Amino acid sequence: MSAKNPEIIKVSGPLVEAKNMEQSKMYEVVRVGSEGLVGEVIKLEGGNASIQVYEETAGVGPGEPVKLTGQTLSVELGPGLLETIYDGIQRPLKAIEEASGHFMARGIDAPGLDQTRKWDFVAVKSKGDKVKAGDVLGTVQETTLINHKIMVPAGVESGTVKSIQSGHFKVSDTVAVVEDQNGKERDVALRHFWPIRVSRPIKNKRIPNVPLVTGCRSTDMFFPLTKGGAGCIPGPFGSGKTVTQQTVAKYCDAEVIIYIGCGERGNEMTEVLEEFPHLIDPNSGEPLMKRTSMIANTSNMPVAAREASVYTGITIAEYYRDMGYDVALMADSTSRWAEAMREMSGRLEEMPGEEGYPAYLGSRTAEFYERAGAIECLGDEGRQGSLTVIGAVSPPGGDLSEPVSQNTLRVTKAYWGLDSKLSYQRHFPAINWLKSYSLYVPNLEKHHKDNTAADYWEVRETALGLLQEESKLQEIVRLVGPDALSTREKLVLLVSKSIREDFLFQDSFDADDAYTIPVKQYEMLKTIVTMYEEGMKLVDREELDFAKVEELPVIQKVAKIKELKADDLSTFESVRADIVKEFGAV
Repeated sequence: MSAKNPEIIKVSGPLVEAKNMEQSKMYEVVRVGSEGLVGEVIKLEGGNASIQVYEETAGVGPGEPVKLTGQTLSVELGPGLLETIYDGIQRPLKAIEEASGHFMARGIDAPGLDQTRKWDFVAVKSKGDKVKAGDVLGTVQETTLINHKIMVPAGVESGTVKSIQSGHFKVSDTVAVVEDQNGKERDVALRHFWPIRVSRPIKNKRIPNVPLVTGCRSTDMFFPLTKGGAGCIPGPFGSGKTVTQQTVAKYCDAEVIIYIGCGERGNEMTEVLEEFPHLIDPNSGEPLMKRTSMIANTSNMPVAAREASVYTGITIAEYYRDMGYDVALMADSTSRWAEAMREMSGRLEEMPGEEGYPAYLGSRTAEFYERAGAIECLGDEGRQGSLTVIGAVSPPGGDLSEPVSQNTLRVTKAYWGLDSKLSYQRHFPAINWLKSYSLYVPNLEKHHKDNTAADYWEVRETALGLLQEESKLQEIVRLVGPDALSTREKLVLLVSKSIREDFLFQDSFDADDAYTIPVKQYEMLKTIVTMYEEGMKLVDREELDFAKVEELPVIQKVAKIKELKADDLSTFESVRADIVKEFGAV
């Protein structure tokens, strides 16, 4: 008796149940219905399977066929990933637009990479060379910024190059043949496929001890993130999460940027898609898109694809990390990803956890962020790479006690907490300096002492201490007024105000103010802290009129300190000399 063909028995939104699925496997990609919608098996029970469909299922009904593909959900990795905008399951939006117009037709498919374009492959190995997994066989100049490395595939413990040739090839063409340890010959093309839920192998993880320079003064100086670190940006609606992430993507010194718009509003993603192609990378002078790949899966797109988009993005990021690049991944926002998991879990009738989220929310969140790290790449070349993950979190009402925020805080070490009060005051970035933290500070102590300034951390600690003291003094001022404060307390308020307004406030849309190099950040803060140190010499003087201190001309010079150019650090020394002179003459 022949086996019956798989067919649909139930449709519940993005969840489809099918029978006669005995031959299917977990996480296998299937084609659902007569239109061939893309789906993935997420549950097997007897001969029935639950399938999450990555497209709109309206009009799909019981009795329609389900076609097995025998493959897991994978991404196509090779030259051409950069400068491309994908949907959540790696379909290039430009190719889809050419095929179906402005509205995406259901069941449409497009390969992740251009199958017709030819690339110039330059072999660096020769016939007869001994190789193993991760060794670079050759390179392709993908963009003017990124030299794409074609590597020996995973699983080759030791092998020999049987043939290899330079030339112009399509991504599907074989450029080398490698004989593995079992005597099996493996064809190596410019592209290969990798399952998105499986992290790519590495040789070893390193302790991350190099800062990811973002150009943002509040994060770089106060709450730094390392290359290979994991950070989160929680904040309520309107507090600036998206702008903060976009600014980091534009200006950070990572070599490759992967930007995932996961479930955010379409207009926010539209801004990114329209703006990024015209931006110039401040680190290289080249267009920013030459080192960027984007995944757009907005809130009006199928909910199930949000989960896939996060894994698609981080798999692409791991691929460039394995080449030895420093990669930064922005996920905006992981809350929408978690909400998609909650919806699918509810339709599967699983036992709900806190606030209806699935019980495995914590483990899935940890699995995602743990794919970040600074690593030693496979192969003998001694390559080192890093993958930094920055996830935005959108807690309802700004409530950080909700499950997504709490599970994210458990596994990330840098917390840039956005504050709605600061955003209402038009203080941007609205990172709350009293609640935010970074656990990477000990990792970076030696780096900044050696490369920036010997007293870098002392200046930082003094400034943070003044901001914390200011918050307490403001309570007193609100109750009894400023006249009740001592001279020292008035000095603390004066200097803290300068730290907030002249150092922490930063305009992301001002070309000169949006990005500040670390040395200038230190010089700016050092100058403000010098006001406090010189002011403390006056505190013990009797009958000091503090109003004279507030009226010193140098105070106005400090207020314009961000306008000083970083290429001439002597200007900061000049301002500090004026502070010493004028405070000493009071």
